[in-house]
Amino acid sequence: MFELVIACFIGILIGTTTGMIPGIHVNTAGAIIFASSTFLLSFLSPEFLCVMMVAMSIAHALIEFVPSMLLGVPEEGTATSILPGHRMVLQGRAKEVIRIVCVGGFGAILVTILMLPIFSILLPMLHDISKPFTWMILLFASIYLTYSLTSNHRDFLWSLLLFALSGILGWTIFQTPISSGVTLMCIFSGLFGISTILFSLNDNSTLPHQNSFYDLNIDFDKFKSIFAGGITGAILGFLPGFGPAQGTVIAQAASGTSDSDDDTVNFLLATSGLNISDCLFSLMAIYIIGNPRSGIAVYMSYLISKMSLNHLIIYIFASLLAVSVSLVLALRLGDSFSKLMGGVDYKKLSISVILLQIVILFIFIFYYGAPVGYMILALITSTAMGMLPHYLGIGKSHLMGVLIVPAIVIYMQMFI
Repeated sequence: MFELVIACFIGILIGTTTGMIPGIHVNTAGAIIFASSTFLLSFLSPEFLCVMMVAMSIAHALIEFVPSMLLGVPEEGTATSILPGHRMVLQGRAKEVIRIVCVGGFGAILVTILMLPIFSILLPMLHDISKPFTWMILLFASIYLTYSLTSNHRDFLWSLLLFALSGILGWTIFQTPISSGVTLMCIFSGLFGISTILFSLNDNSTLPHQNSFYDLNIDFDKFKSIFAGGITGAILGFLPGFGPAQGTVIAQAASGTSDSDDDTVNFLLATSGLNISDCLFSLMAIYIIGNPRSGIAVYMSYLISKMSLNHLIIYIFASLLAVSVSLVLALRLGDSFSKLMGGVDYKKLSISVILLQIVILFIFIFYYGAPVGYMILALITSTAMGMLPHYLGIGKSHLMGVLIVPAIVIYMQMFI
C-alpha cells in the first residue's frame, strides 16, 4: 500500500508540471509512461502505474486552471472559464479566482464520489439508451442555453450565428488530416486566449494590485453550482461524444449560470467542477461500463485488462489524495503568481503571453508536421471570431460550437 502512496505523489508531481506548462496535455505524459511500460513493469506493478496515471490526471485537471486563469492560456477544459477568470484578475481578484476553481474542483470530486453508488446503477443504462439521441441532447441543450443566456432577440440571433460559425470552423478544421492535438490548440488559442488578451489591450486595461484579501462564502447558489458541476462531469464520463466543451453547456443550464459579471463565481465553480469530475469519471467508466473514456483511461485498460472493485476503491482514494494535495499546490502556485503579477506591466505581460502561445503553437506545428500557412490562417480566423463576442456584448461560451456542432453532425450521421 505504501508503494501506491508513492505512486500517487509521483503522479501529482507529473500532473502539476504538465498543468503549469501551457500546451502540454496530460495525455502526452500518459503516452510516454505507457510507451515505457514494458521497461517499467520489470520492477513496478501495473497498479503502481495506474495509480500514478490517476493522480497525474486529477492533479493536471486542477493545476491547469492556474495558468489559464492568470495568463489566459486556454485548454479544452478551461477555455470557457478564461474570460470571467481574466476579468476577475483585471479587478485585482487573482487570489479569489484561484480559490473559486479549487473549491469547485474539490467539491465536485466529493459530490461524484458520494454519488458513485447511484451512478453505477443508473449510468450504464443511460449509456446504452443515450447513444441514438446524443445529437438531440446536444442540440436541445445548446439552443436552450443560448436562449436562456440572452436577454433580447438581437443577442439571441448573434449568439446563434456565432455558435454556427464556430461550428463550421470546427468541422472544417477537423476534416483535415492534421493532428487534432495541434488543431485544437490553434483554434482554442485564437477563440479564447489571444482574442481575450487583445481585447483587454484594446480596452486599455491595466493590471491592478492584486488584493491579498478574498471573500468566498459558500451559500446555496454556490453549492448548487458545485453540485451541478459534479453531476455533469460524471455524466460526461459516460455519454459518447461529450467532453468539457459540451459539459459546459449542460452545467450552465443545470446551474442557471452564465459567464456574465453577475454569475462569474457560480459559473467558475460549475465549470471547474465539471472538468475535474469528468476527469475522474472517465477513468471510473472502465469499471462501470467497461469502456475507457479518455486517453489515460485507455492506457490504464491496457495495463490492467480486468478492473475489479478493489482497483476502483484504490483509484478513488488516489483521486482524493491527489485532489487534496493539488488543492494546496494550486493555492500556493496561484498566490505566488498573483504576487509576481502585481508588479508587472500589464501590456508587456499580455504581449509576452500572446507570444508564448504563438511560440508553443509553432513548436507543435513543426513537431506534427502541420502545414504552416493553413495553421496561420486558422489562428487568424479563430482570433477574429473570438473578438466578436467582446464587441457584441454576448458570452464567449457560445463559441464552444467549435466542438459541439461537429459532435452533433457526427452522431446525427451515425444514427439517422
